[in-house]
Amino acid sequence: MPTSSDTRGRGVRLPRSARRAQLLDAAQEVFVESGYHAAAMDEIADRAGVSKPVLYQHFPGKLDLYLALLDHHAGELLGLIRAALASTTDNKQRVAAAVGAYFEFVDRDGAAFRLVFESDLTNEAAVRECVDKVSQASAEAIAEVIKEDTDLPDAEAHLLGMALSGMAQICARFWLSQGSAIPRDEAARLVAALSWRGLRGFPKIEREGSGPEGG
Repeated sequence: MPTSSDTRGRGVRLPRSARRAQLLDAAQEVFVESGYHAAAMDEIADRAGVSKPVLYQHFPGKLDLYLALLDHHAGELLGLIRAALASTTDNKQRVAAAVGAYFEFVDRDGAAFRLVFESDLTNEAAVRECVDKVSQASAEAIAEVIKEDTDLPDAEAHLLGMALSGMAQICARFWLSQGSAIPRDEAARLVAALSWRGLRGFPKIEREGSGPEGG
């Protein structure tokens, strides 16, 4: 969780990993508040309570700092989705867990989801590559489960995986933008119910030793 600038002391020597984490926290605050283009390295250094030379010792430029944050949070999202899919073998519960992972991600302190889903730097090739990579990897993780359970062709399973992941992240962001008027778990449940009504139309392939389809 990012720390406000008034709690960051100047002149305190920290281990390199701790200093790096401190700088990333400060940068996240500034990038989320101002966007990439309006953010300044001076402001990030000040927010972290360090001098600009110290900041540049860890990150040669603003883009390096932004990409480090983007890569970290993209990895967090993918980890949440993979953990959700691995949490059960019941298909209905898998859908609910996968959708819930997106709602958890957008609801985390620090609004890191804005860097992944709402970046103002997608014209930069490295940023576009990272955003596309997590989008594709999330869809593929879901598609692998769909294909295994239904024997659909790769292309069709991937399209369904992209549809589910896209709907989940857009709905989660909309839910947050509306001031979380609906409790998070209930909002995720509603979206999961809609998703499941569609996915259950693709019958699960019963394999030897497998039980009945969940839900």
